[in-house]
Amino acid sequence: MSKLPLISGRKCIKALENAGFYVKRQAGSHIILRRDDPYAQVVVPDHKELDRGTLLAIIKHAGMTVEDFIKLL
Repeated sequence: MSKLPLISGRKCIKALENAGFYVKRQAGSHIILRRDDPYAQVVVPDHKELDRGTLLAIIKHAGMTVEDFIKLL
């Protein structure tokens, strides 16, 4: 497994948008993204640096592998 990079919430959102997600809404500093087909919804905190565990959870909820996510960056 590739090592997860330290990235910001905004960079994570850009990568997910490249995978077909779109911003559904925002609640405080948390941005909710959705993909309709296949359905998936993830919450990304708008922080300067995401913890690796948080980023890994976002990737898993998006139905992706770490390698797929890194390619989208």
